[in-house]
Amino acid sequence: MARDTRERILDAATDLFGLRGVEAVSLDVIAAEVGVAKQTLLYWFPSKDDLVQAVLVQAALQLTVSIEAAIRATTDDPLDRIDAVVRAVFRPAVRRPSLLGLIREVSRLSPAVGERFHAELSPLVDRAVVYLQKEMDRGRLRQGDPRLVAALCYATVTGIATEPEVLRAVGWSPTTAELRRLRTELLAFLTAALAP
Repeated sequence: MARDTRERILDAATDLFGLRGVEAVSLDVIAAEVGVAKQTLLYWFPSKDDLVQAVLVQAALQLTVSIEAAIRATTDDPLDRIDAVVRAVFRPAVRRPSLLGLIREVSRLSPAVGERFHAELSPLVDRAVVYLQKEMDRGRLRQGDPRLVAALCYATVTGIATEPEVLRAVGWSPTTAELRRLRTELLAFLTAALAP
């Protein structure tokens, strides 16, 4: 039961931070949303920064698990793997749009708060760079700097995921169908850019 309370707090905080922004959401609002006293929330997370970090770490871990499962389930072809990774990143966003807002919030937080999030994702990024270099060396992907390719992929995916206002300016609307269409266009772009 106690573990359930902690998870409910994290779930509510993820949605509220992602939809309204970290600065706009107080611990009182989160406690009310969960239906617990603020003291209960503070028992699990002694400060708002602690809660924000826990939310970010949970999101990073879920993303890592999703990506690793997608890689295991696909073929050895590097373009198939890139496709699987992009789909794995978009899947949670389609199911839970607040996650996109949460990613946007990371760039707005102090470096100290976002540090742990980046530390959680760092091994995944390092593995991607090693994989890209290996596939470039084998001639199965276009030659380039694998760190820059990984950074461009990350920037493209997160930029698309976190800048709905820019996308609205070009006629895009944040619906499930439009997210899928956006994912398809992104995959075509990455395939064209990385094919040998």
